[in-house]
Amino acid sequence: MPVASTGKQDLARPSLDELLGVIKDKGLRTNVDMVTKAFEFANRAHGEQKRSSGEPYILHPLAVAKILAELQLDTATIVTGILHDTVEDTTATLEDIASEFTPEIAKLVDGVTKISKITFQTTEEKQAENFRKMVIAMAQDLRVILVKLADRLHNMRTLQHLASEKQQKIAQETLDIYSPLANRLGLSFVKRELEDLGLRYTHPEIYYKLVAQIAKNRVERDKYIQDVGQLIEAALRDHAFSDAFVTGRPKHFYSIHKKMQKNNLSFDEVYDVTGFRVIVASIEQCYGTLGLIHSLWTPVPGRFKDYIAIPKANFYQSLHTTVVGPGGEHVEIQIRTKEMHETAERGIAAHWAYKEEKTDSKEKEKFGWLNRLVESQKDLSDPNEFLETVKLDLFAEEVYVFTPTGEIKEFPLGATPLDFAYAVHTDVGNHCIGARVNGRMVPLKHKLKSGDTVEILTSVNQRPHKDWLKIAKTSRAKNKIRVFIKTEEHEKSLAMGELIFERQLRKESLKLKDLLKDGTLDEVAKQFTFKKAEDLLSAIGYGKISPKKVLSRLLPNQEATPEKKKEVMRPMERIYEEARQQSTDKHAIKVKGVEDLLVRFARCCNPVPGDNVVGFITRGRGISVHVRACPKMFDSDPHRLVEIEWDMKEKGSRKVKIRIVCEDRPGLLADMSKEIRDLKANITHAQIGTTRAQKAVCIFSLSIQDLSHLRKILSKLEAVEGVLKVQRMQRSDKSD
Repeated sequence: MPVASTGKQDLARPSLDELLGVIKDKGLRTNVDMVTKAFEFANRAHGEQKRSSGEPYILHPLAVAKILAELQLDTATIVTGILHDTVEDTTATLEDIASEFTPEIAKLVDGVTKISKITFQTTEEKQAENFRKMVIAMAQDLRVILVKLADRLHNMRTLQHLASEKQQKIAQETLDIYSPLANRLGLSFVKRELEDLGLRYTHPEIYYKLVAQIAKNRVERDKYIQDVGQLIEAALRDHAFSDAFVTGRPKHFYSIHKKMQKNNLSFDEVYDVTGFRVIVASIEQCYGTLGLIHSLWTPVPGRFKDYIAIPKANFYQSLHTTVVGPGGEHVEIQIRTKEMHETAERGIAAHWAYKEEKTDSKEKEKFGWLNRLVESQKDLSDPNEFLETVKLDLFAEEVYVFTPTGEIKEFPLGATPLDFAYAVHTDVGNHCIGARVNGRMVPLKHKLKSGDTVEILTSVNQRPHKDWLKIAKTSRAKNKIRVFIKTEEHEKSLAMGELIFERQLRKESLKLKDLLKDGTLDEVAKQFTFKKAEDLLSAIGYGKISPKKVLSRLLPNQEATPEKKKEVMRPMERIYEEARQQSTDKHAIKVKGVEDLLVRFARCCNPVPGDNVVGFITRGRGISVHVRACPKMFDSDPHRLVEIEWDMKEKGSRKVKIRIVCEDRPGLLADMSKEIRDLKANITHAQIGTTRAQKAVCIFSLSIQDLSHLRKILSKLEAVEGVLKVQRMQRSDKSD
């Protein structure tokens, strides 16, 4: 059976000769002189710079260019790969690149460059803003993100040279953003490698356990692949499919891990760890091959997918089926043509056409998800909300539904009529009251299925409300709902703030309109880090800042009398007074820009020291501390958020719950308890039960020091023999 070989090249340390060799082997019509010139330019620019490994820096851009050549991209993209760090890390300028090469290449390098002239309050905000820029650059020219992905892939290949904490952070970011992005762009080989490398550094115990388990049965596995492959090839030859090409291999580690996690399985219980790919000459032969395979072995119900008739959004086409193969083992088989295979491996790189730096309009229309991201970044002022939107769109699986006129629309799995309504128009979404699906009335929360025909019903009296955020699935719908709600709440808080502050000023014989007219209040607003007076007044209306504090900046030399203090005290200000008396938790939190407010910890996300947190002003209970990624924060009013940070000098302990799914074997509980004890954590409560599938579920309440402490515990537990899944638990809390 033909088996493709990847060879034994050093993926992390290419030379210029290797890069030129790939260009020649792929038969690319690349301007080799320009590539060589780019290497010489970058080599001079980077000079004596070294990577973390101690190797010459030039090896990195060469490796990036080699990946781009393997994707068979054009000269401008390969040259950009070589030059992509010169503007950021050397004295070279974009003008130099435009002069030495072309304006097109300078524009691509500019799109890839990570330099940011904007100052951000937090590292996470900077990261989120970088993704915003990346999405905008992608929309202008998708080659920018192809260079970014090649850059990330090589960085992941050489991640072993960084400190452990940095490895974890970069690997998690890769799994969160870059591998889903590679998937969305159809770059299968990039996605697979990014996922496996991401697993290696985020969960090393799991990764190396899988490596060992697959290696243990390697001889038997290789023989099984050989035997099954020969059976498929023989059947194809008998039916004159002589050009067919069959390959087989174990699935990549990350996909096996996800299946084990999703279904709480041990490695031995994952049956379809082997996958086969059959490449044939035509679409007709694809369906003919499917019939042959189903005649050889029994198909597993519900596991057939036809991506030829309805391709994925990233152009992927193939037939997928899972059968009960020899020995009762589940075997996944993919069937496609050579052209489909090329698209599956190289994705957008195989499909995109470049004409005078612009993409073909028909092709561009197929990237609806990219257009949605570009649109959402215009609506969302909070970079972290935008980052959440990116994740929503990147991880989505698709359903395809029809308008009453027969137009097909693509939505993520789980989408509702509300998502459909907002896809039609913002006003249709804002006034949506229900829908007819296939002629039958359905509520807003109805989940759409592929093939549905949807007609939206509206009413002029309908308005969006917060409950809709739980119904909507698409980022577009969620963004539009949030914008409407926040605009409405901002207007209310502004009116309240004006009323409260006007009354305060009256006691000092001042008028709000005068302070607004002469710009005095704008100046005071800037002292409180607000952009303008309107934002300051809105913050007063929310109770985020005391009007007395604002007045003290207006009249710095005048002290209000106790009587006046009492007179001007308004309900919104009482938040502060009540908070001082009712707060129950002061643990290691500093509140930026707000004095004398006490804190409590939200139970919905149960933050621990080291988590990235944000404060939310609650009425009468001070500041509620949430993990910044807590879903409640994306549905909350941003004007009531305050920046906070952990005071790591303060030592204490926090309670956290973890859930462990494991095999039901004697001694396992003792093994897990030992790991927790050895790491000096205390089990304050334990709840243990079993499932119908003969698995044990253990819920431990632990007393820990901080996030780093928790991660060490989770990592050690994952390595315990018989443990299938370990996760930090969160519980809902409707009191905020």
